[in-house]
Amino acid sequence: MKSGIEAQNQQNVTILIAEDDDGHAELIREHLEDVGIRNPMIRFANGKEVWDFLSFGGPGPHRQQNRAYLLLLDIRMPKMDGVEVLRRIKADEALHSLPVIMLTTTNDPREVQECYKLGCNSYVTKPVNYEQFTQALKRLGLFLMIIQISQLNGHS
Repeated sequence: MKSGIEAQNQQNVTILIAEDDDGHAELIREHLEDVGIRNPMIRFANGKEVWDFLSFGGPGPHRQQNRAYLLLLDIRMPKMDGVEVLRRIKADEALHSLPVIMLTTTNDPREVQECYKLGCNSYVTKPVNYEQFTQALKRLGLFLMIIQISQLNGHS
């Protein structure tokens, strides 16, 4: 059982969902909620939007300093693909500790290896079959419930 402080800290993690497919984004949100994830969630429809949010680019909104985030990142997105977003995050001093879970239909071993080499924390392949996709999202939600996430900029 979690202490009040642990539960409060977990609630302070904002889940960023970078997914260009509206249906997939809604399924991700619903299934995370179905397994008890009540964290705030922000959805981005392309890679540039999520990068601007994280790097204080563009007109906003932007991330909050000293706030904990977790990024669920699709690879195939318009304007900037997920691999480039991952590359930029892991090269940025203020962002490199941001946990990134690749959530994508791509299971090309070279792409999986590249994402791990760049520093992703996990790589989840979205099955094409709806029921398998649902099961993968439920497992992801359960995984997210048990991991600890640090705030950005070295604060916990």
